[in-house]
Amino acid sequence: MTKVLNVYLNNNLVGKLVQNKHGQMTFTYEESWIYTPTAIPLSQSLPLQKEPFKQNQCRGYFAGILPEENIRNVIAGNLGLSSRNDFAMLEIIGGECAGAVTFIPEGKQLPNGLESYRALSDKGLADIIKTLSTRPLMAGENGIRLSLAGAQEKIAVHIENGQISIPLNGAPSTHILKPANTRFDGLIYNEAMCMKLAAMIGLPTAKVKISSACGMDYLLIERYDRKIKNGKEVRLHQEDFCQALGVVSEMKYEAEGGPTLKACFNLIRNVSIRPVIDLQHLLDAVIFNFLIGNNDAHGKNFSILYYEEGGIGFAPLYDILSTSYYPELSNKMAMKIGGEYVSDKILPKHFERLAEDVGFSKPMIKERIIEITKKVLSNLSELGVTDPISCQISTLIQSRCERTMKLFS
Repeated sequence: MTKVLNVYLNNNLVGKLVQNKHGQMTFTYEESWIYTPTAIPLSQSLPLQKEPFKQNQCRGYFAGILPEENIRNVIAGNLGLSSRNDFAMLEIIGGECAGAVTFIPEGKQLPNGLESYRALSDKGLADIIKTLSTRPLMAGENGIRLSLAGAQEKIAVHIENGQISIPLNGAPSTHILKPANTRFDGLIYNEAMCMKLAAMIGLPTAKVKISSACGMDYLLIERYDRKIKNGKEVRLHQEDFCQALGVVSEMKYEAEGGPTLKACFNLIRNVSIRPVIDLQHLLDAVIFNFLIGNNDAHGKNFSILYYEEGGIGFAPLYDILSTSYYPELSNKMAMKIGGEYVSDKILPKHFERLAEDVGFSKPMIKERIIEITKKVLSNLSELGVTDPISCQISTLIQSRCERTMKLFS
């Protein structure tokens, strides 16, 4: 039996995602959308065209909207689905997604006018946090269709005047909430500290805040793909680098066929309306991740943002933390720098090779590394961290920066 999902960008029907009786997906743009003067593609990997995209062409984008690894498996089990059935999962949870995309089963309408929010007490929020491991994204609960990519436990929420609510019937969220991780001690404090440090040295970074409900700590990340317009939340389209390059989530690491740094820089060079600024920000992000020991900076942890006024730019950074703090995690970086995977083995020659790969001058990259390292060192003491784990991570980052200064000075 053939199934169809209507694909919307905000209120605009842009195409149809079809699954045939063999389980294969195709995506076709609506001709009316193609000829709309302000039309944008769903993805850089899915340019506007009349011809349909086969599964191997479109799965990188569509599967990339969905959660990954164990989160995906638990949701599939709860919903009675195959964890490999992207279409079925989008049908059930593809309401409030990253960017401006929404999936509506054919024959049904967008829930315009039906959007609402369920306000949560501290206890209500704590109860949700407690059950996220067994009921990720609250998938299957009446009126809730939330999808967030990644392998961490999280939930999309709406915050207004300090009140946290769950979006219902396709209502837009404003924040992503990540609870404390039981496997990695202090993970949310790690991420909050690294994100704030990135912002302090001038990197475009999503705003973060640590809070708690009934003694349960969580991290709030303000969504950069949502904005207030005329008193209402508006969705801005975005996609991560894997989606933009047509790479499926399970191959997000370079060693498994995922994006290289060269491919990432080329993407920004090709699509950004302000390439000089955005290329500089991407370079600074690479240097910053190296300095803090973030070995998990893969293609799904960088995104491009489609501006409401037109054009594309490098999106604010997110999911930044020092993975080097956890000895059980691999010291192999998600993307090589100048041919080397292990950050502790990186030497000036590797950044010189990176310069050749991405079209920067070698002296400029060396100068930028020294400049960013000095900024990190000078701002570490201004963070005002008090919890023991953040203090330990701060010491680790300081040590890495001091080593870098010796290598590159």
